[in-house]
Amino acid sequence: MSKSTIWIHYDFGVLGDYESFYQWLDKQEAKECGDGLALLKYEYSGNLIESLKSELDGSIIVTKKTRMYVIYRDQQSQKMKGVFIFGGRKTPVWSGFFRKNEEDLIDYE
Repeated sequence: MSKSTIWIHYDFGVLGDYESFYQWLDKQEAKECGDGLALLKYEYSGNLIESLKSELDGSIIVTKKTRMYVIYRDQQSQKMKGVFIFGGRKTPVWSGFFRKNEEDLIDYE
């Protein structure tokens, strides 16, 4: 068995299965790190991401609105990595706030 410290960012939408996920987090003795973010030491065998996704898929109801992003240290490269285990990226709420100069928007081809 291996153990890794991971952060999980979660978003289930309005009607998501928060209760089952909170039970899972409590069982893992996770620490709260702000809205939708938890820190925990995860014990697993085999591949970290595959093990985590499989365990969560059996513990919570996953819908098309379920989004979970995991941040972890890769054991081989020792670099920090992040991956969606459910869902994917959406257009960020800050998109469109930065205004470019008009000349930046001209296509000179």
